[in-house]
This record gives sequence, structure tokens and C-alpha cells, in this order.
Amino acid sequence: MKKLVVLFTLIVGAFAFFSCEDSDDVSEEPHLIVKFQFDSNQVRLNNLGQPAAIPSGHAAQSPDFSKISAHYFELAPTAYTQLTEGTVLYHADETTQGGSVAIDFSKAVVVGEGEAFLKIPLSQVAQGNYEYVRVSLSYQEYNISIRNNGADYQGKLASFVGYNNYITTHSIGNNSFPVNGNRLQGYWAFALNNLPYATSGQAPAGATTVPNPIASTSPIPSGSCVVTGKFAQNLVINGNETRDIVVTLSLSTNNSFEWQEVTSDGKYEPSIGENVVDMGLRGLIPSFVK
Repeated sequence: MKKLVVLFTLIVGAFAFFSCEDSDDVSEEPHLIVKFQFDSNQVRLNNLGQPAAIPSGHAAQSPDFSKISAHYFELAPTAYTQLTEGTVLYHADETTQGGSVAIDFSKAVVVGEGEAFLKIPLSQVAQGNYEYVRVSLSYQEYNISIRNNGADYQGKLASFVGYNNYITTHSIGNNSFPVNGNRLQGYWAFALNNLPYATSGQAPAGATTVPNPIASTSPIPSGSCVVTGKFAQNLVINGNETRDIVVTLSLSTNNSFEWQEVTSDGKYEPSIGENVVDMGLRGLIPSFVK
């Protein structure tokens, strides 16, 4: 009997040893992980990446962001790297279901602040020395304040800033917005919190701010939302990484929701004809941790 106990103990010990060894052998390879961050105190930029004030006759507020999506992500070595000629790591699904080519919103990856938007094995990322990030934002969801008849209300706005968006039906809370077609950059929908009111509209063509500090050397197409930002220190990928690299894309929400005022009180009041003119994010500062 003692011999059987000893034999059983040896077998269990050997199994545990080889199990641990196998676990070590299949350890997960390192990844490039991309996350978003929202910062209402980050500098407010214009299309050329220069500090921008709110224009006369307009007003703006810094929305409380909850969700975001993008349809394109690229690492660019220099300010002279043309769009698509860097290392393109993500391009979301598109469709012609609505006629012209558009982002397929039904397949969009929508995330909150600090959640992983992309997770790519580093073995699939080209080795290089990268100075810039280019990300094409497509969808934003946030809370804003509106005024009606002297009272202020809170509501949620869904903002489609991609170049062209194919949408079936999207929702804000219990409010559904059937579209079943393409909507160009600037389409938005809004619903009051806890009140039965919802509406939608379209910002003017070409009015969405898309900061690009290297516009003079590497321009972006008109109507796109490819925001460009520069690392404080170049991101170097050499193929010898053993740990994840986490890239955080800090987006300026500093007065990013802008409208044309009818009553100059700094309050967004659509019921008196105050129209949205710009929903573009106001800058990108990328950083990384190895």
C-alpha cells in the first residue's frame, strides 16, 4: 500500500512540474495596446494644430465624454510621411450598402475612456522609429447641457464625425433613431436625460475641426477626421520587446462642442435657432508606456 501511495505522489508531482513548464512555454506574446483619454483642460487647437479661441458670435462647452470610436490608426515615422504611407494598423469595415463607400457603424468598435480600443501583437507591427500618430475618429458620445425657456437640462449627444457613415438604427438610451442610409460627417442625434425629447440634425459640411500640425508637409483629405499628434519622445519598436506597449491617445475636449449664438449667454438653446457648427475634437497628444 505504501508503494502505491509513493508512486501516486510521484505521478502527481511530475504532472504538476510539466504543467508549469507547459504554461511557461505558451506565455502570451507582447502586444501594442491603444486606449483613449479625454481631457477638457488640454489646449484647444484649430485645423493647423495651433491654439484657437472661440470665434465671435459663437459659444462652446466641454462635453462629458463617455464613448468614442475610430476607423483608422497609423504610426508615422516623420512629418513628411504621407497619409497611408506609414504603418497602418487598423482600418474598420466599410460598406456600399447606402450607395457611396461609408464606415459601417454596425461593426464599429466603440469604447470608453481607458478601455482597449486596439490590441495588436507586436510581431505584426513593423519595426521603426515613429514620431506621429494618425487616428481617424468616427463616433463620439457625450453629455451636454442645453437651455429651453430659461431652464437648463442635461442630455446625451451622439456625434458622427467620420467622413461618411452608413447607419441602420442607432440609439441613445431608450430613444431609437432609424436612418438606414449614409450620413456625411457632422450628423448628430440628441436625447434629453429622463425626459421624452429627442432630435437629430446635420452640422455644416467642412465645419468639423480636425487638428493636423503637419498639414504643410502631410495634408489630409477634405471631409476626413484624421487627427494627428506627435509623441513627446519617438516610439521605437525594434522587435525585441518582451512586454506590452500601451499607447494612450489623449484627446482635447476643450470647448469641442460649438454653436452659433442667437442669445449671447453662453448657453446652447436650439429652440431659438442656435445651431451646432463644430463637434470636432481639439487636439491629440499621444504617449506610451513600455
